[in-house]
Amino acid sequence: MPFITIDLFEGRDKETKRELVQRLTEETCRILNCKPEAVHIRFNNVKREDWGTGGVLWSDK
Repeated sequence: MPFITIDLFEGRDKETKRELVQRLTEETCRILNCKPEAVHIRFNNVKREDWGTGGVLWSDK
């Protein structure tokens, strides 16, 4: 049972997430030879103020 977790900045629309889930599921099934029902994908939507890179919050960039 593949479980894919995606961390990304909040604000993506539902259609964008829908397309990503569809394509990731298709590719995961192709590579792992599993059924789509076995693939689980979870989005963690993160505020820019809660994510830092290189010592700087993304909200400060």
